[in-house]
Amino acid sequence: MEFRELGSTGHELSAVGLGTWNIGGAAWGDVDDATGREVIRTALDSGVTFVDTADVYGDGRSESHIGAVLDDPEYDRDDVFVATKAGRRLDPHEPAGYDREHLERFVDRSLDNLGTDTLDLLQLHCPPTEVYYQPETFEALDALQREGKIGHYGVSVEKVEEGLKAIEYDGVESVQIIFNMFRQRPADLFFDEAARRDVGVIARVPLASGLLTGAIDRDTEFPDDDHRNFNRDGEAFDRGETFAGLPFEDGLDAVEAVEQYVPEDLTLAQTALRWILDFDAVTSVIPGSTSPEHIQENVAVADRRPLDHRVHGAIRDIYEESVYDAVHQRW
Repeated sequence: MEFRELGSTGHELSAVGLGTWNIGGAAWGDVDDATGREVIRTALDSGVTFVDTADVYGDGRSESHIGAVLDDPEYDRDDVFVATKAGRRLDPHEPAGYDREHLERFVDRSLDNLGTDTLDLLQLHCPPTEVYYQPETFEALDALQREGKIGHYGVSVEKVEEGLKAIEYDGVESVQIIFNMFRQRPADLFFDEAARRDVGVIARVPLASGLLTGAIDRDTEFPDDDHRNFNRDGEAFDRGETFAGLPFEDGLDAVEAVEQYVPEDLTLAQTALRWILDFDAVTSVIPGSTSPEHIQENVAVADRRPLDHRVHGAIRDIYEESVYDAVHQRW
């Protein structure tokens, strides 16, 4: 496993981490408790040392799964860096709610769910854009850090512009952002600025909600409670979280174009993850899965050589020809 430094935190993370949105059992269809915890164990046993979660994933269920697994004597909590998020419970139309009182309440709940005294990394969870212009929000995070309730803090953003604004605050040590073959804008400017300010970058939605796994086709049907069914046009939350913001059919067309350039010794999903890790600015990529086999395949990517320039050039061409107009300026 390759390890990379998370900005100025002093922590090294596994280049491939684990995203746990899906095992919370919310917006991805039902996932039972046994499966959720086995996912975490498989990741840790495969060399993953970075796990990302949020207080709203299954209303704390994902956090509780992580806490339960890390309570097992087989694992040492000090070997695992856990990032969680807070703020999504607030009214998105009331940015003033991102204050000390609310954030501390969310932090206390996450501490209890995870069974720990200090959160390794707390991230604001895609707050309204106005929040990034509220110094008092980041002052509240500073206070929680001084008290020892959080070790480090960062943000999870929807738009590049939000990430650029967030890293103007000295205390922000990481930014989680959607970055994949179909969402390439972060590499244009944001990565350079993050590196200049020594800010870690966590790449989320790396497989475009499953599009880049090769397991989805035009006949695929999703459960009623799966966001890939009910949020294709942003009915429930930001459209960019589902299929990277691409219309489903257009996304499938782009996948077919990408498949022509997948190396013989890699799967489509592995190629998509390796593509992300070829950008030095990325600290860790956090795919999620409920399949132990897929988790092991994801982890293996960290030890593979970079993709050649021909593949990178082809992916950029596909993006510019088939994807750019739909997503680039929006996020």
